[in-house]
Amino acid sequence: MATGGPQAAIFDSQHRPITAGGFVKTGPVVFIDATKQAGLSHWRNVTGTPQKRTIIEAKGSGVCLLDYDNDGWLDIYFVNGSTYDALDGKAPPPRAALFHNNHDGTFTNVTASAGVANSRWGTGCVVGDYNNDGWPDIYVTNIGTDRLYHNNHDGTFTDAAVQAGVALSGSSPGTAVDHTGATFGDYNGDGNLDLFVAGYINVDRKHLSNSRTANYDFCQYRGVQVMCGPRGLQGAHDHLFRNNGDGTFTDVSKKRGVDDPSGYYGLGALFADVNNDGKPDLLVANDSTPNYLYINKGNGTLMDNSYMSGYALNGDGREAANMGIAAGDYLNNGHLDIVDTVFSDDYNILFQNDGHGDFMDASYSSGIAESSIPFVGFGDGFLDYDNDGWLDLFIANGNVYPQVDQHPEWGQSYAQRPLLYHNLKNGKFALVPAVEGTGLAVVSVGRGAAFGDLFNNGKIDVVINNLDGPPLLLRNVNPDHNHWVEMKLIGGPKSPRDAVGATVYLTAGGIRRREDVLSGGSYLSSNDMRVHFGLGKADQVDQVEIHWPNGNVEKVTLPAVDRIYTITEGKGITAQMCSGVPCGPSA
Repeated sequence: MATGGPQAAIFDSQHRPITAGGFVKTGPVVFIDATKQAGLSHWRNVTGTPQKRTIIEAKGSGVCLLDYDNDGWLDIYFVNGSTYDALDGKAPPPRAALFHNNHDGTFTNVTASAGVANSRWGTGCVVGDYNNDGWPDIYVTNIGTDRLYHNNHDGTFTDAAVQAGVALSGSSPGTAVDHTGATFGDYNGDGNLDLFVAGYINVDRKHLSNSRTANYDFCQYRGVQVMCGPRGLQGAHDHLFRNNGDGTFTDVSKKRGVDDPSGYYGLGALFADVNNDGKPDLLVANDSTPNYLYINKGNGTLMDNSYMSGYALNGDGREAANMGIAAGDYLNNGHLDIVDTVFSDDYNILFQNDGHGDFMDASYSSGIAESSIPFVGFGDGFLDYDNDGWLDLFIANGNVYPQVDQHPEWGQSYAQRPLLYHNLKNGKFALVPAVEGTGLAVVSVGRGAAFGDLFNNGKIDVVINNLDGPPLLLRNVNPDHNHWVEMKLIGGPKSPRDAVGATVYLTAGGIRRREDVLSGGSYLSSNDMRVHFGLGKADQVDQVEIHWPNGNVEKVTLPAVDRIYTITEGKGITAQMCSGVPCGPSA
């Protein structure tokens, strides 16, 4: 929760809090709200009580994008929360939802037939092909026992968490562990995806307060009683599971020194290569406690480099309420930079990477800090929304205290609008104005956010899982005519089949860009694993260089732009999609 001091309220011309106002009447229309048109508005997230009397009711849930049936189109999986009545058997439990992409801009809820309802108190999800069979699986984190939904190749899933050894079913009688962000990555280089799961708190229904003397204690936020954040509650440990290659995992958390003995409040998690040595490192965003960065030493071990790297604290030397993690090369210098979202009265942090895994806080110099201070940031992602070849930044927002709406003098709101920053190509971002009636002017209690090309048209869309309401599908309708390419990578025998951990460098128009195949990130969510490159006005690609997870480097020639390629390790291009369908022989 809040780690910075109270900041001055900001209002728009109509005296609305800037978090739910500041709209303009004309300007660029980047996103439209396509939720209802897509058929997603009938499902809704249900988490706890409207009053949000405890921290577990306010955190919300994630969303995952995956092509579960391998038809070339992204489907959507929404995690749901639960209620105390449902836990006590007094009410039906809320259900997660898997929406199948119909290829026509609409989606169909196939949860029941797919077997992925997860009637537990869900928090996050992550996608990865853990058994290398060519079909994406889903790991779902819960308060209590987690799930590993194994893809059966026929549109259905089977929960294999217990058999696989990753159920994490609890700590002690009467308590449950709040598991949050998860990420797949091959940390030991054996070609099998390993799994990391962050822990938030140990949940005891009778003592969900800081004093542990009553069911519901209250803390003070700006002099008003609100539910207490995690401080004072017992933090939960993190877990690293090594993939045994036979459908099972072994918990190696303590052995590898990543079990979080301090009990920090873990939320975001991401395997990503931050020092450019071809091996996935591990980032953990911790709420109100220092972050973790574990550097992969390449011999099956991980080294805690959190403080030395500059990732543990912000530029003020202060811990922040870190939640979401975005990773991307926004400077086009070949280095993965990181953005962590944080609580209001503080600024979202841009950790600029020097290429060796050492970070500098560039939040203010880049232009993303000041505008973010009134907002409570959750899901975040780098995306090139206008395909100009430079990564932009999107932040989903929403407060955790419903009480803020009763105090307009604070200049805050419970439901908040998202923030979109345009890359100015000089190390700085500019906030894109929120035009009335467009997607950027939708206010919601945003939590998990996922990014991907839902309509196979080369434009990156955004899906947000909102707390206690329907989701939000922001369809990208930016009017640019820039070119683009996307690539679905398939790893060879010594790489993970879904190529998680691969890095792609693409050169076009004199600019070398980097994209990575990542599993997890944002806030408790997972993005499109296809790498997407905006090309600007360049109508050809000069070079593509793929660094596969096993260390192989392969150069591929792309014959045309504005299409989606499937590239198989060692075999080059094995499929192409043009305008949403397989390219014909004359393409």
